[in-house]
Amino acid sequence: MTDILSKSTRILLVDDNPTNLKVLSESIHGYGWKALMATDGESAIEQTEYAKPDLILLDVMMPGIDGFETCRRLKSNPITENIPVIFMTALSDTTDKVKGLEIGAVDYITKPFQQEEVIARLKLHLKLSHLTNTLEQKVEQRTAELTKSIEQLKQTQLQLIQSEKMSTLGQLVAGIGHEINNPIGFIGANISHVNEYTKDLLHLLELYQEKMTDTDSEIEELEEEIDLEYLQEDLPKTIKSMGHGIERLKNISLSLRTFARADISSKVEFQIHEGIDSTLMLLKHRLKANEKQPEIQTIKQYKELPPINCYPGQINQALMNLIANAIDAFEEHNRDRSFEEILADPNIITIITDIDINPTQNMAVIKIIDNAGGMTAQVKERIFDQYFTTKGVGNGTGLGLAITHQIITDKHCGTLQCNSKLGEDTEFIITLPI
Repeated sequence: MTDILSKSTRILLVDDNPTNLKVLSESIHGYGWKALMATDGESAIEQTEYAKPDLILLDVMMPGIDGFETCRRLKSNPITENIPVIFMTALSDTTDKVKGLEIGAVDYITKPFQQEEVIARLKLHLKLSHLTNTLEQKVEQRTAELTKSIEQLKQTQLQLIQSEKMSTLGQLVAGIGHEINNPIGFIGANISHVNEYTKDLLHLLELYQEKMTDTDSEIEELEEEIDLEYLQEDLPKTIKSMGHGIERLKNISLSLRTFARADISSKVEFQIHEGIDSTLMLLKHRLKANEKQPEIQTIKQYKELPPINCYPGQINQALMNLIANAIDAFEEHNRDRSFEEILADPNIITIITDIDINPTQNMAVIKIIDNAGGMTAQVKERIFDQYFTTKGVGNGTGLGLAITHQIITDKHCGTLQCNSKLGEDTEFIITLPI
């Protein structure tokens, strides 16, 4: 809105009487304003749309569409609805005045009019219009500032939640590692001795059996009771499987340390494939078959990647959120599918890594794809919103993907995209600067 004293202020005069137009035009020009003129409602509407005057003086009684209808059309048009309209009329009937005000006019000037009164009313309503527009601009500005502040608060809240989670996880993992590493080391170091001792004892037992010529009924009964032949065959296998269990515990302990590395304060070189492998190891219990569904298959298609300068703990958290999200999607997708139907169309998570070579900066690309039936456009549009979740009450916080997005985009200057349609695969694509 222009200042009311500015020569660029434009006022549209609408009257079918040339004398009235001339008198009003001279008064307006004398005050330094610019007068636009129209002699009927149709031309007034057309001129208002392209010229956008600051105020309209509108005669009520005109040929064609009258002033009331002209005003009604102006107020129903988003382009012209906020331009103030003052009616000019010889009518003194209160009903007509109320009608004009109800359809959007701001004031009335009664003919024959006094020039001083016209100018005074014009100044008043131009000033009111200017103040209204200024207030709206300030409201819009403050609303934008408030929206920005709320968004910054949300981001700060996510950072605090993420930092607290990683700090708690790091402490938990350190405690678990300290508690289980000693017994794992003790059992691992001694299981080879147990294996050798068992072999020696079984060999000694075989020699006794060969050398003893006299049989004893009590020994024969015990051999039958303990199924000695099966015991001799199965005991070495049992010890061997215990060794595999110890190796798995060692791998889990290593995966935990890799997953929750305490490097919050600075970035370090990290091999992204180690993060993916440790995450899959920790989620293995959710990937295994159970009574409701077969195993969720994982396909890894790794290209050779150089180490990435990053916060490994945070990157692992992002990978965990995305892969766990895919597993959650399978649980939902399989709810109405039988075990046999899933076997025929198996659940598969495909993880692809590659390098995107470009002139500005090479990027590591990680794609996590699941065939769990995709999502609707409405869900896809909101998946990175804080507190948005499609899970039932108590099953999801709506923070996982929001935190993941912040980790990738804000903390690592990367990108996180989601490609998905209902009935098709869902693909999350991470890019990270190398």
